[in-house]
Amino acid sequence: MVQHHFHLKADWPGGRNSEGYIEAGNLKTKISIPPEMDGPGIGTNPDEMLLGAAATCYIITLAAMIERAALPLKEMSLESEGIVDVTNGVFTYKKIIHKPTIGLDHSATAQQRSKLEKLVVKAEKSCMISRAIEGNVELELQANILG
Repeated sequence: MVQHHFHLKADWPGGRNSEGYIEAGNLKTKISIPPEMDGPGIGTNPDEMLLGAAATCYIITLAAMIERAALPLKEMSLESEGIVDVTNGVFTYKKIIHKPTIGLDHSATAQQRSKLEKLVVKAEKSCMISRAIEGNVELELQANILG
């Protein structure tokens, strides 16, 4: 069994509305509570980071699957949205919506386009972040497959 270890260091010098700093490999940024939650909004925050982890995992997984299937990719982009519910003062990350836009080269066959449609869904179920949050955060896919 192979295990990969990732490490993060954090500094948080003050109270709730302070700002901190995290460093994990190439990720080096200030952190604070977002303004939507009455924080200073400096740097990033856990809500953006969870959304970023889910989104980057999805698009990288999809790209790898498209490459392995030898599909003639022309373009691919992704917009993702995270929804946090606040009920009775309790913050709950409710939902992440991925909105990929993917286009194959004009030379793509009907069979390749069909394969792409399947991979767009399979990537969401295969991504390790999606699997990690499954059952806790609802995942929705709104794909736009061009052509």
